[in-house]
Amino acid sequence: MSKFAIVTDSTSYIPSEVSQKHGITITPQVLIWDNQTYRDGIDIQPTDFYSRLKTAKTMPSTSQVSPATMQETFQGLVDKGLSVLGIFISSKLSGTLQSAMQAKDMMGSAGEKVMLVDSQSTAMGLGFQAIAAARAMEAGASIEDCAASAANAHTRTGVLFAVDTLEFLHRGGRIGGAQRFIGSALNLKPILAVKDGKVEGIERIRTKGKAHDRILELVTEQVKGKSNVRIATLHANAADDAKILLDRATTALSPVESLFTEVSPVVGTHAGPGTVGLAYIFD
Repeated sequence: MSKFAIVTDSTSYIPSEVSQKHGITITPQVLIWDNQTYRDGIDIQPTDFYSRLKTAKTMPSTSQVSPATMQETFQGLVDKGLSVLGIFISSKLSGTLQSAMQAKDMMGSAGEKVMLVDSQSTAMGLGFQAIAAARAMEAGASIEDCAASAANAHTRTGVLFAVDTLEFLHRGGRIGGAQRFIGSALNLKPILAVKDGKVEGIERIRTKGKAHDRILELVTEQVKGKSNVRIATLHANAADDAKILLDRATTALSPVESLFTEVSPVVGTHAGPGTVGLAYIFD
């Protein structure tokens, strides 16, 4: 039986059945809307979030998992006799890792049982890293080896997605290198990627369908010749488009695992409705 537990955050979108299977603890990011605070994926679900967003007169804002919540999560696991391996959203996109570091410090000597990794990613780019660490743990790897594997995994993972508009990313300050796409023709669909822990602009495509075609082409290029490819779709209130893309990717890439995942409310606040993409990892 393992003597450590794996913790990540809700921007990983790991399906609940998968996180439960591998015993991965999910700490919720925070959504703030009309002076109310919601825990991502707990107090507000994607379906409710996007339904409300359609008619909202005020836009939500977000906040990272608080140090107090992190400390409570870590301490609860340590009290059970477990060490903790925390793998979180890129520090260039969120202050979540900083919250985890503060929580570790707040625990005093018990904090020595907590190891932290910057995934340099998000979405299932992060999720796949946490799952890979969990599988290594189940195979008997030490916490140090699992941490090293997760830390190196960002070179074997990728996240590409197309958004309907850059408005949401721009407003939330998460636009990174895609800033150069601001002001482009409204009918162009930007393809973005998480690179070196930041959101970067890749290309601008004329239509949504062609943007999804190009995402599949780009992912195919990245995983060509690689073994044990795993893929996941991501979508923000665009389930039909995402299912089509995942089916096509599964046929084209013959992955050992394919997952259908939904963008959480906190990330949906920044990506915006209509976002569709693919994440991947390979050995």
